[in-house]
Amino acid sequence: MLKLFVLLGLGALLTARAGRAQAPADLVNPLMGTDSKPEFSNGNTYPAIARPWGMNCWMPQTGKMGNGWAYQYGADKIRGFKQTHQPSPWMNDYGQFALMPGTGRLKVDEEERASWFSHKAEVARPYYYSVYLADYNVTTELAPTERAARFRFTFPRSDSAYVVVDALDKGSFIRVLPGQNRLIGYTTKNRGGVPANFRNYFVVEFDQPFCSAQVFNGKAAVAGATELTADHVSATVRFRTRKGQQVQARVASSFISPEQAERNLQEIGTDDFETVKQKGQAAWNQVLGRVELAGGSAEQQRTFYSCLYRALLFPRRFYELDAAGQPVHYSPFNGQVLPGYLYTDTGVWDTFRALFPLLNLLYPEENAHMQAGLANDYREGGWLPEWASPGYRNVMVGNNSAAVVADAYLKGVRPADARDANTLYEALIKDANHAGPLTAVGRAGVDYYNKLGYVPYDVKINESAARTLEYAYDDFAIAQLARALKRPQKEIDLYTRRSQNYRQLFDKQTGLMRGRNQNGTFETPFNPFKWGDAFTEGNAWHYTWSVFHDVQGLINLMGGRPKFAARLDSVFTLPPTFDASYYGEVIHEIREMQVANMGQYAHGNQPAQHVIYLYNYAGQPWKAQYWTREVLNRLYQPTPDGYCGDEDNGQTSAWYVFSALGFYPVCPATDQYVLGAPLFPKATLHLPGGHDVVLNAPANNAENRYINRLTVNGQEYTRNWLSHRELVQGATLDFEMGSQPNKARGIGIEDAPFSMSKPPQR
Repeated sequence: MLKLFVLLGLGALLTARAGRAQAPADLVNPLMGTDSKPEFSNGNTYPAIARPWGMNCWMPQTGKMGNGWAYQYGADKIRGFKQTHQPSPWMNDYGQFALMPGTGRLKVDEEERASWFSHKAEVARPYYYSVYLADYNVTTELAPTERAARFRFTFPRSDSAYVVVDALDKGSFIRVLPGQNRLIGYTTKNRGGVPANFRNYFVVEFDQPFCSAQVFNGKAAVAGATELTADHVSATVRFRTRKGQQVQARVASSFISPEQAERNLQEIGTDDFETVKQKGQAAWNQVLGRVELAGGSAEQQRTFYSCLYRALLFPRRFYELDAAGQPVHYSPFNGQVLPGYLYTDTGVWDTFRALFPLLNLLYPEENAHMQAGLANDYREGGWLPEWASPGYRNVMVGNNSAAVVADAYLKGVRPADARDANTLYEALIKDANHAGPLTAVGRAGVDYYNKLGYVPYDVKINESAARTLEYAYDDFAIAQLARALKRPQKEIDLYTRRSQNYRQLFDKQTGLMRGRNQNGTFETPFNPFKWGDAFTEGNAWHYTWSVFHDVQGLINLMGGRPKFAARLDSVFTLPPTFDASYYGEVIHEIREMQVANMGQYAHGNQPAQHVIYLYNYAGQPWKAQYWTREVLNRLYQPTPDGYCGDEDNGQTSAWYVFSALGFYPVCPATDQYVLGAPLFPKATLHLPGGHDVVLNAPANNAENRYINRLTVNGQEYTRNWLSHRELVQGATLDFEMGSQPNKARGIGIEDAPFSMSKPPQR
């Protein structure tokens, strides 16, 4: 209980500090981004009711079980309350099962049991969910821990109240234990990325005795059975209830064993429903409270904390705690149970950009465990995952785990076991020089890349230009880590040299990046508005800027700062023209760019999300300040349609969090954040170790979006970047904001952020 009082006290303190009526967790809208569909994404999220980085999430399911669009805001009916591990609708789910209450005639099939509901009778918080199921006159509430949850069903007077426990199809098992008011079982339902022995074991324990129980094979009741193994097993337990009677259930699961599921149930212990709920609220307030906001509109604060919540769901913990309290995990790579940390459900192509840098700044202790988990990924699977859910998935391009590893190490975020750093470096070298068992593991086209300096367009390796540009940046990250680890100079020089391979694709004739054939000629015909083909979910106007580590080198290729800035301007002034012929249809990412009214700038997808900040390298920082505010204002809202494309495992949310604070990690694996402009009059970052970063901008408002003057710790500051090393020691930044740009500030070459092609900053 002492821990609970401490957590609750911290939540109260955070509320008092900010002088607001609500603590951060209650400003979050878990429904932000749920008004989506395959053809058009406003986030493609679901209300994830969980603890921060929790192994399990819970959600109301409106779509068919197995449909990636599990919860759509426009839906009318709920089919069940599902334990989920889904990172995105495109990746779908694994290890899921569901509970659903009802009254009257028994309805087991998900179509038949679905109940009408209304958002007017729905409450969604990160730590709590409640909804009224109109067809049954039942209110369902749930409150999770990391690996368990409490349910509370409020029934009407009924001789036939019941709860369905649905282990779903693709292979499942349930055993009913009436004497213990329990059901145990497992589900194997998944969409890939698991070994043959994959199971999610669960235990459901009710606080009321059963009047009766039945086991079902599909839709058919199995007479007299108390257990069943089949393709699709479910069970029902019945209760006789008086009006307003609450029936509660404790639920837990494990990827390891039934015994471990029992152990995970002890996360709840004897805590009643309200205590679990309050502990969840305190846990969220603790992590969200690392950023304390003052001022801004209520809508802006809700958007900020909703984005921060979403950024702290992934990658999720895939480890469990053994009898001694030590981390242990089921390996999705070899099917064994092994000691140590493991995390999963992240697409590194998305999240290397801002999500992992956000963890390094605000939550380094969590990312230190994630780094240890990455070392285990490599030991158990032989490769680092570029898309994990829960094991390797063959999606997206690049070798960007290099940036995730290097950025953490260079910022002092390291596993407790120092040997893991060398293991991770070994993994980076292997992945950088070999094609993996999947095209999204290791480097597809690596032999061409290492010989020619690029992956050719005409050798039947898709999205070759995107691969080349990302491999070059990844080589930069490896070189940075090699230098920090004091590796041989020959090794450092090799990856430094390869990091310049982006130059191989720059076409001086068009001033853009372009696919290149094996014989050295550029792809012909070339349409810079063509999505896909040589690029990944984007076109040449998006990918030309993917030179995070050497923007000055790109400026030089384009003919200098004025021409570079004019080219950047074109991104926003060109019409949203597109060529979708590579896909054979207009994919949703294209449509989301088209409707945003920002020209070719496609913020709804990750390749372009850093582009705005590149004005700082060209001596025109006021344009970065203008466009960041435009995106913050126009493309994010704390509403069901609140995102401008796929949220993608916290990346698009992390962009908002960084940008609202006033800076962004354009180039992970360096020490620098590139300036935009703060959104709030004041924000305080409570960093681990007791150091605070205070961002003061008292004149900030809708009109005053430009930085007229900046001081850092009382000293005049003209640079367009901030140092991570200096921030984590504690700092006070005072922004003098104005309605007109200061075109004399931050314009010197010495004010520009890091590029390989300019001397190091002093």
